[in-house]
Amino acid sequence: MEVQVRRIALILLFISLNAGAQSSGGGSGAGTVSMARLKEGTEVMLKFSDTVSSKTAAEGDKVSFILSEDLKVRDAVVAKAGSTAIGEIVHAQKAGHMGKAGEMNIRLSYLKAGDNRIRLRGSKGKEGDDKQGTAIALTVLFGPIGLLKHGKQIEVPAGTPLTAFVEEDVDLPAIRE
Repeated sequence: MEVQVRRIALILLFISLNAGAQSSGGGSGAGTVSMARLKEGTEVMLKFSDTVSSKTAAEGDKVSFILSEDLKVRDAVVAKAGSTAIGEIVHAQKAGHMGKAGEMNIRLSYLKAGDNRIRLRGSKGKEGDDKQGTAIALTVLFGPIGLLKHGKQIEVPAGTPLTAFVEEDVDLPAIRE
């Protein structure tokens, strides 16, 4: 009976040591990181994190975006939803008198994925409603007062979606859930 108890104790000890080695990363897979290649041209779904307006924007201003959904390579997540992307205002012009519309162009730079930066391409350009036709008609009808008619500013509300694309192939570690 005592021999049988010892055997059971040894078996349980062996099982617990083996399970402990596996859970602590021991064994043949210790220290390996699964890498995934994110291909050039992969769509990246972003949204504006703040409202951006041609009225207040200036060339060189940074614009922040949020990754809308996990970025995956097959089943491996390489960037979690909520990750930050950065862009830059490359052209901004306020709406002007005589119905001149506002203008704003944004160029995407990169997405932060942990310690990595994924270079992005894509741009967002928009022009406000041009009121020049209206301004000219008002001038003809009412004289110089019509020249005060303003064009429309560009305003992109926070949360507005934007599709970007990966600029070049990049190898990234898969994120463990």
